[in-house]
Amino acid sequence: MAIVSRKKNEIQCKVVYYGPGRGGKTTNLITIHKAVASKVRGQLISIHTSGDRTIFFDFMPMDLGAVKNMNIKISVYTVPGQVIYNDTRKVVLRGVDGIVFVADSLEIRQTHNIESMSNLQDNLQDLGRQLSDMPLVLQYNKRDLNGTSRLMSVKQLEEDLNSDHLYKSFPASALVGNGVKETFKQICMMTVANVCRQFL
Repeated sequence: MAIVSRKKNEIQCKVVYYGPGRGGKTTNLITIHKAVASKVRGQLISIHTSGDRTIFFDFMPMDLGAVKNMNIKISVYTVPGQVIYNDTRKVVLRGVDGIVFVADSLEIRQTHNIESMSNLQDNLQDLGRQLSDMPLVLQYNKRDLNGTSRLMSVKQLEEDLNSDHLYKSFPASALVGNGVKETFKQICMMTVANVCRQFL
Protein backbone atom coordinates (compact mmCIF):
# COMPACT_ATOMS: atom_id res chain seq x y z
CA MET A 1 0.00 0.00 0.00
CA ALA A 2 1.08 3.57 -0.65
CA ILE A 3 3.04 5.38 2.06
CA VAL A 4 1.56 8.80 2.84
CA SER A 5 3.58 11.42 4.69
CA ARG A 6 1.58 14.55 5.53
CA LYS A 7 4.67 16.08 7.12
CA LYS A 8 6.60 15.82 3.83
CA ASN A 9 3.49 16.30 1.65
CA GLU A 10 4.48 13.11 -0.11
CA ILE A 11 2.87 9.89 -1.35
CA GLN A 12 5.10 6.97 -2.27
CA CYS A 13 3.57 4.40 -4.65
CA LYS A 14 4.89 1.04 -5.78
CA VAL A 15 4.47 -0.44 -9.26
CA VAL A 16 5.63 -3.99 -10.01
CA TYR A 17 6.31 -5.49 -13.44
CA TYR A 18 5.36 -9.17 -13.30
CA GLY A 19 5.46 -11.99 -15.85
CA PRO A 20 7.31 -15.07 -17.07
CA GLY A 21 11.09 -15.29 -17.26
CA ARG A 22 12.74 -13.64 -20.26
CA GLY A 23 9.48 -11.92 -21.12
CA GLY A 24 10.95 -8.41 -21.18
CA LYS A 25 10.32 -6.95 -17.72
CA THR A 26 13.86 -5.69 -17.19
CA THR A 27 14.07 -4.43 -20.78
CA ASN A 28 10.92 -2.37 -20.10
CA LEU A 29 12.60 -0.64 -17.16
CA ILE A 30 15.79 -0.01 -19.11
CA THR A 31 13.79 1.56 -21.96
CA ILE A 32 11.75 3.71 -19.55
CA HIS A 33 14.88 4.79 -17.70
CA LYS A 34 16.48 5.97 -20.94
CA ALA A 35 13.33 7.81 -22.05
CA VAL A 36 12.57 9.69 -18.84
CA ALA A 37 14.32 12.97 -18.02
CA SER A 38 17.15 12.54 -15.52
CA LYS A 39 15.64 15.13 -13.14
CA VAL A 40 12.60 12.95 -12.44
CA ARG A 41 14.17 9.51 -12.35
CA GLY A 42 16.59 7.92 -9.95
CA GLN A 43 19.18 5.24 -10.54
CA LEU A 44 18.17 1.93 -12.10
CA ILE A 45 19.47 -0.81 -9.84
CA SER A 46 19.57 -4.26 -11.42
CA ILE A 47 20.88 -7.58 -10.15
CA HIS A 48 21.45 -10.41 -12.63
CA THR A 49 22.77 -13.95 -12.84
CA SER A 50 25.61 -14.83 -15.17
CA GLY A 51 22.96 -15.70 -17.75
CA ASP A 52 21.66 -12.10 -17.61
CA ARG A 53 18.41 -13.06 -15.91
CA THR A 54 17.06 -11.02 -13.01
CA ILE A 55 17.48 -12.95 -9.77
CA PHE A 56 16.26 -10.40 -7.28
CA PHE A 57 14.70 -7.27 -8.69
CA ASP A 58 15.20 -4.19 -10.77
CA PHE A 59 14.34 -0.93 -9.03
CA MET A 60 13.83 2.59 -10.34
CA PRO A 61 12.47 5.51 -8.27
CA MET A 62 10.69 8.37 -10.05
CA ASP A 63 9.16 11.71 -9.12
CA LEU A 64 5.83 12.28 -10.91
CA GLY A 65 5.14 15.80 -9.65
CA ALA A 66 2.33 16.96 -7.38
CA VAL A 67 -1.38 16.17 -7.01
CA LYS A 68 -3.40 18.31 -4.57
CA ASN A 69 -0.18 19.65 -3.02
CA MET A 70 1.13 16.12 -2.46
CA ASN A 71 4.33 15.10 -4.23
CA ILE A 72 3.87 11.74 -5.95
CA LYS A 73 6.87 9.44 -5.95
CA ILE A 74 6.72 6.06 -7.63
CA SER A 75 9.08 3.14 -7.26
CA VAL A 76 9.13 0.64 -10.11
CA TYR A 77 10.23 -2.95 -9.55
CA THR A 78 10.40 -6.16 -11.54
CA VAL A 79 10.22 -9.67 -10.14
CA PRO A 80 12.35 -12.63 -11.20
CA GLY A 81 10.51 -14.76 -13.73
CA GLN A 82 12.02 -18.08 -12.64
CA VAL A 83 9.77 -20.25 -10.49
CA ILE A 84 12.55 -21.07 -8.01
CA TYR A 85 12.53 -17.43 -6.88
CA ASN A 86 8.86 -17.35 -5.94
CA ASP A 87 9.58 -16.25 -2.38
CA THR A 88 11.37 -13.22 -3.79
CA ARG A 89 8.35 -12.46 -5.98
CA LYS A 90 6.19 -12.32 -2.87
CA VAL A 91 8.62 -9.99 -1.11
CA VAL A 92 8.64 -7.62 -4.09
CA LEU A 93 4.82 -7.71 -4.29
CA ARG A 94 4.37 -6.58 -0.68
CA GLY A 95 2.76 -3.16 -0.60
CA VAL A 96 2.20 -3.05 -4.37
CA ASP A 97 -0.13 -0.31 -5.69
CA GLY A 98 -0.18 -1.19 -9.39
CA ILE A 99 0.95 -4.06 -11.62
CA VAL A 100 2.09 -4.41 -15.22
CA PHE A 101 1.89 -8.00 -16.43
CA VAL A 102 4.41 -8.47 -19.25
CA ALA A 103 3.38 -11.44 -21.41
CA ASP A 104 5.66 -13.07 -23.96
CA SER A 105 4.06 -13.16 -27.42
CA LEU A 106 6.09 -16.16 -28.56
CA GLU A 107 3.86 -19.16 -29.20
CA ILE A 108 6.18 -21.47 -27.26
CA ARG A 109 5.72 -19.27 -24.17
CA GLN A 110 1.92 -19.52 -24.00
CA THR A 111 1.86 -21.90 -21.04
CA HIS A 112 4.45 -19.79 -19.19
CA ASN A 113 2.24 -16.71 -19.53
CA ILE A 114 -0.81 -18.50 -18.15
CA GLU A 115 1.14 -20.07 -15.29
CA SER A 116 2.71 -16.73 -14.39
CA MET A 117 -0.68 -14.98 -14.27
CA SER A 118 -2.01 -17.74 -12.03
CA ASN A 119 1.09 -17.42 -9.85
CA LEU A 120 0.53 -13.67 -9.55
CA GLN A 121 -3.02 -14.23 -8.33
CA ASP A 122 -1.88 -16.91 -5.86
CA ASN A 123 0.91 -14.75 -4.45
CA LEU A 124 -1.40 -11.77 -4.01
CA GLN A 125 -3.92 -13.97 -2.17
CA ASP A 126 -1.12 -15.19 0.11
CA LEU A 127 -0.47 -11.52 0.91
CA GLY A 128 -4.17 -10.88 1.60
CA ARG A 129 -4.72 -8.98 -1.65
CA GLN A 130 -6.86 -9.51 -4.76
CA LEU A 131 -5.86 -8.72 -8.33
CA SER A 132 -9.33 -7.32 -8.97
CA ASP A 133 -8.77 -4.67 -6.27
CA MET A 134 -5.78 -2.97 -7.85
CA PRO A 135 -4.72 -1.33 -11.11
CA LEU A 136 -3.42 -3.81 -13.67
CA VAL A 137 -2.17 -3.23 -17.21
CA LEU A 138 -1.27 -6.04 -19.60
CA GLN A 139 1.58 -5.74 -22.07
CA TYR A 140 1.95 -8.20 -24.96
CA ASN A 141 5.67 -7.98 -25.59
CA LYS A 142 7.97 -9.03 -28.47
CA ARG A 143 5.58 -7.99 -31.24
CA ASP A 144 8.66 -6.92 -33.23
CA LEU A 145 9.54 -10.59 -33.79
CA ASN A 146 6.59 -11.10 -36.14
CA GLY A 147 7.86 -12.79 -39.28
CA THR A 148 10.98 -14.21 -37.61
CA SER A 149 9.30 -16.31 -34.92
CA ARG A 150 5.89 -17.82 -34.37
CA LEU A 151 3.89 -15.28 -32.43
CA MET A 152 0.48 -15.63 -30.87
CA SER A 153 -2.10 -13.16 -32.07
CA VAL A 154 -3.16 -10.38 -29.72
CA LYS A 155 -6.59 -12.03 -29.81
CA GLN A 156 -5.09 -15.27 -28.46
CA LEU A 157 -3.21 -13.43 -25.73
CA GLU A 158 -6.44 -11.69 -24.74
CA GLU A 159 -8.24 -15.03 -24.57
CA ASP A 160 -5.49 -16.48 -22.39
CA LEU A 161 -5.01 -13.55 -20.00
CA ASN A 162 -7.87 -11.08 -20.36
CA SER A 163 -10.88 -13.08 -21.51
CA ASP A 164 -13.36 -10.80 -19.72
CA HIS A 165 -11.60 -7.71 -21.13
CA LEU A 166 -11.34 -6.21 -17.66
CA TYR A 167 -7.87 -4.77 -18.18
CA LYS A 168 -6.24 -2.32 -20.55
CA SER A 169 -3.65 -4.01 -22.77
CA PHE A 170 -0.89 -2.88 -25.11
CA PRO A 171 1.02 -4.72 -27.85
CA ALA A 172 4.67 -3.82 -27.41
CA SER A 173 8.32 -4.35 -28.14
CA ALA A 174 10.37 -3.54 -25.05
CA LEU A 175 13.57 -3.89 -27.08
CA VAL A 176 12.50 -1.43 -29.79
CA GLY A 177 10.45 0.75 -27.41
CA ASN A 178 7.01 0.39 -29.01
CA GLY A 179 4.21 0.34 -26.43
CA VAL A 180 6.58 0.73 -23.48
CA LYS A 181 5.83 4.36 -22.65
CA GLU A 182 2.11 3.83 -23.29
CA THR A 183 2.05 0.91 -20.86
CA PHE A 184 3.97 2.85 -18.22
CA LYS A 185 1.88 5.99 -18.59
CA GLN A 186 -1.32 3.97 -18.23
CA ILE A 187 -0.24 2.16 -15.06
CA CYS A 188 1.04 5.41 -13.52
CA MET A 189 -2.25 7.22 -14.20
CA MET A 190 -4.32 4.32 -12.85
CA THR A 191 -2.14 3.83 -9.78
CA VAL A 192 -2.01 7.51 -8.83
CA ALA A 193 -5.77 7.91 -9.37
CA ASN A 194 -6.47 4.87 -7.19
CA VAL A 195 -4.12 6.02 -4.42
CA CYS A 196 -5.54 9.54 -4.47
CA ARG A 197 -9.09 8.16 -4.11
CA GLN A 198 -7.97 6.35 -0.99
CA PHE A 199 -5.91 9.04 0.70
CA LEU A 200 -6.82 12.50 -0.66
